[in-house]
Amino acid sequence: MNIAFFELEKWEEEYMKERLKKHKLLFFNKPFGESFVDKVKGCEVIVCFIHSEMQGKLLEKLPKLKYITTMSTGFDHIDLDFCKEKRIMASNVPYYGENTVAEQTFALLLALSRKIYDAIERTKRDDFSIAGLMGFDLKGKTLGVIGPGHIGQHVIKIAKGFEMNVVSFSNHIDKKLSKECGFRWAKSFNDLLKESDIITIHVPLTDDTRHLINMNNIKYIKKGAYLINTSRGEIIETKALMYALAKGTLAGAGLDVLEGESNIREERQLLGNGKERDWEIFLENHLILKEHNVIVTPHSAFFTKEALQRILDTTIGNINSFVKGKVENSVY
Repeated sequence: MNIAFFELEKWEEEYMKERLKKHKLLFFNKPFGESFVDKVKGCEVIVCFIHSEMQGKLLEKLPKLKYITTMSTGFDHIDLDFCKEKRIMASNVPYYGENTVAEQTFALLLALSRKIYDAIERTKRDDFSIAGLMGFDLKGKTLGVIGPGHIGQHVIKIAKGFEMNVVSFSNHIDKKLSKECGFRWAKSFNDLLKESDIITIHVPLTDDTRHLINMNNIKYIKKGAYLINTSRGEIIETKALMYALAKGTLAGAGLDVLEGESNIREERQLLGNGKERDWEIFLENHLILKEHNVIVTPHSAFFTKEALQRILDTTIGNINSFVKGKVENSVY
């Protein structure tokens, strides 16, 4: 088959070439977009990552396309309605980073709780005073886990190691799971916001979870709480986040993702195509980046050697299964 890969590094290209020798492979180190349409018109398979916008208006220009497999757990960048209509199959990598993302969650939390970033910046200036660096213990604090799925469960296990109390919320209550993992269920989403000293998000981006934390419910957050997001930026309404930080409702935030983060990566896209709200979010994000009590990492929670290996191996498995007439890890 003719297979096009997007957003791969050189070593990943070599890995794919070695294991997919029977196929014709095209490699591009940038995200899929309109400028690549003519180059991949003959491809039956596209392999991409989260920054490739696999939208119907572009996919309809690829008449031979039969299958999309994304090298990520999230698949909100794929136009599934169009894929269903045109019978284009789609897969993801559902289980590569449970421990990896959970570890990053606590890296962000510990950096905030012990003011690690401020301490490092100070000592680099040969200032070894500890004034203003008082942190707080995780032991005894209540961690609110939004979404106790594969990643969320790893977060809960780590939290129990710190002797934290854990409360979780999901639309599907599993009493067996809560008993096994040692957490309790919040009566409602707002109750989780009220009870938690730290809130961490581990749900996929869907129509139901977009702006799950918003201007309507931000007021319920326990004053002085911290917010961690290693899931998707759009799950938090940026305006609400700024409001909570300004009012002191949130004492700080650790963010691996931002709403509209692709516009920060590619600012030039906004110049020709940006909507008014896109520009507002863009400016809000730049203000958030300057907040002294906010730590932002560049959507790198998944980015470890071991996790990347699992992503590549699962993606190869997805492709081989499709070639044999099966669809592994289907997203619809």
